[in-house]
Amino acid sequence: MYITNIQCKPAGRLSGPMVVSMRPIPYNQVSTAVLSTGRFPAVHGAPIHIGNPEAIGIKNVNSPDFGDAVPIYDNEVPVFWACGVTPQAALMASKPPLAITHAPGHMFVADPKDSSYAVF
Repeated sequence: MYITNIQCKPAGRLSGPMVVSMRPIPYNQVSTAVLSTGRFPAVHGAPIHIGNPEAIGIKNVNSPDFGDAVPIYDNEVPVFWACGVTPQAALMASKPPLAITHAPGHMFVADPKDSSYAVF
């Protein structure tokens, strides 16, 4: 996951940069990835950026701010989605006296069907 140069809309005293996850997608499957994830704006939604990582402030795609690097092969393009670590980045930037959040790798899991989140 990468901290970008895209600032999120402030919410009260909380503000900070958007954090994104990246998945390399074969060039010929990018439109499928956009269309399939775009149906679910409440759960990451469509990519926020496709292509050059430097355009969103990522200096080295091989050195993520959180987690491990993912190799990008010649037939692939980096595709970036908004990430659930964004609130932690806002907390780090805003420095509140107390914050309670989840631990990486220990997300809340529920049983709603994907279709309940789809917009089309």
